[in-house]
Amino acid sequence: MSTLGKKTVDDIDVKGKNVLVRCDFNVPMKDGVITNDNRIVAALPTIKKLIENGGRLVLCSHLGKPKNGPEAKFSLAPVAVRLSELLGKKVVFADDDNVTGENAKAAVAAMQDGDVVLLQNTRFRKEETKNLPEFSKDLADLVGENSAYVNDAFGSAHRAHCSTAGVTDYIKTTAVGYLMEKEIRYLGNAVNDPVRPFVAILGGAKVADKLNVIENLLNKVDTLIIGGGMAYTFLKAQGNEVGTSLVDNEKLDYCKEMLKKAQDKGVKLLLPVDTAVASSFPDPIDAEIAVEYVDSDKIPADMMGLDIGPKTQELFGQAVKSAKTVVWNGPMGVFENPVLAAGTKAVAKALAETDATTVIGGGDSAAAVMQLGYADKMTHISTGGGASLEYLEGKVLPGIDCIANA
Repeated sequence: MSTLGKKTVDDIDVKGKNVLVRCDFNVPMKDGVITNDNRIVAALPTIKKLIENGGRLVLCSHLGKPKNGPEAKFSLAPVAVRLSELLGKKVVFADDDNVTGENAKAAVAAMQDGDVVLLQNTRFRKEETKNLPEFSKDLADLVGENSAYVNDAFGSAHRAHCSTAGVTDYIKTTAVGYLMEKEIRYLGNAVNDPVRPFVAILGGAKVADKLNVIENLLNKVDTLIIGGGMAYTFLKAQGNEVGTSLVDNEKLDYCKEMLKKAQDKGVKLLLPVDTAVASSFPDPIDAEIAVEYVDSDKIPADMMGLDIGPKTQELFGQAVKSAKTVVWNGPMGVFENPVLAAGTKAVAKALAETDATTVIGGGDSAAAVMQLGYADKMTHISTGGGASLEYLEGKVLPGIDCIANA
C-alpha cells in the first residue's frame, strides 16, 4: 500500500480482466527511432506485475504534441516494437487514428490473460487534452465492464486529461502503478513528512517558474538553497550589483518578501557568495568560454553570472552534509556548457556523498544528474518535470487525486 493512501497494483484483482494502463511513453525520437528508452524501461515493473497476475493489458500514452490530429512522426508504433523486445512477448499495436477504433476493438476482443495491446497516441484525439467525456467514455467502453484502470504516468499526473483522469468517471476499479507509487512515496514524503534537517535546493533560470515552490518550501524546510539564474534576482533584491546577469525585475519585491519570510520563520536561506562571470552567454551553449570568479556582491557592471563559484560550492556542499532529506530541482548554472557545469556537478557530488534521502525533482536537474554520472547515487530521480514541480508547490495532482483511496 502506498504511503499516501492510494490503492496500488498490489491492491487490485486483475485476473481475467481488461486493464487500461496509462503509461508515460513520451520518449525522445529521431527519424522514427527511439533515442532513449528509459521511460519504457521504467514502466516494466507495473506491466510485468499485471501480466503475472493474469490481467489483459491495454496500454495508452501520449507522445509529443501533435497539433493537427494524427501525425505519423508522433505514432507509438516504435514503442510497441521496443516494448515487445523488452518484455520478450508480442505487444499488439492498435493503429487507429481515433485511438479507440476498429483495430483497437478487434485487438482487445482477441485478448487472452497476460496479453498486451498498445493503443495509438492519445493526443491524436483532440478531446484528450480538454478532458472531454466523449473520449474518456470511448476508452472505458473499449475495456468494457468489470475492467480496471492503472495510472503509472507521473510525468502527466499534473494534467487533467481523458487518459489521466477523465476515464476514472467510468471505470471504478482504479490504482496507481509502481512508478507512480514510488513518486508519491519519495516526493510526497520528502515534502510532507521529511526526516529533518530538510534541505531544498532550487535552481534554474527564472524566479517566475518557482514562485509557489519557494513559498511552499519555506513553510517546510530547515534550509533553502537558491542557485541558478534565479539567484541573481534575489541578490539584486538584497541591493547587490549583478551586472548583466539574468534578473526578473518584476519579482524583486517578491524576493524581498521571501527573504523576510525565511528570516521570520528561522529558515536558513543560502544564496551564492561567489559567481562564475563572463562577458556574454555562450553561443552555441557548449562553446568554449573564459570565466572568472568574483564575490556575488562585486559582479562587474558589464559581466553576467553563469554559475556558482568554488566558495558557494563549498557552502552548499556543507549544508547538504548534515541533512537527512534533500530535494533538488534546477541546475546551479548553464550546465550544458562543460565550464559552467562545475557548480551543478559539485552539488550533485555533495548529494551523492551524503547519507540523506536525496530526491531529484525531474527536468533539468534529473538530466544533469544522469549526464554527470551520479544517477545511481540518488535515492530517487523523479520522472516528471512539471508534475514534480507542482508537487513541490503543494498542489493536488489530478492524475493521483482521481485514484481510489486505499
